Amino acid sequence: MIDLKEVEHIAKLARLNLTEKEKEKFQKELSLILDYIEKLKEVNIKDVKPTSHPFDIENVTRRDLPKELEEKTAKKLLDLAPFVKGAYVKVKKILKNSNR
Repeated sequence: MIDLKEVEHIAKLARLNLTEKEKEKFQKELSLILDYIEKLKEVNIKDVKPTSHPFDIENVTRRDLPKELEEKTAKKLLDLAPFVKGAYVKVKKILKNSNR
């Protein structure tokens, strides 16, 4: 079982202000956690392959291809924009050192 001094040290590192009652509570809880970790160390995992995910999954995505708009639809969209330059919507700069 860890002692109260170790709990206080952990609380200080985590910048937690704990009451005496909380320190006692965390002393018991942290001790249980550490005991469980010691039990886990006894498990034989020699033939277990490391995994990052329990299931063999693959991310299915579609290709991002541009769609041609009808000229009529494109004109309607550009007419809604406050500023237009050619066939593009003109927007404010968002980067300070942009040369555009």
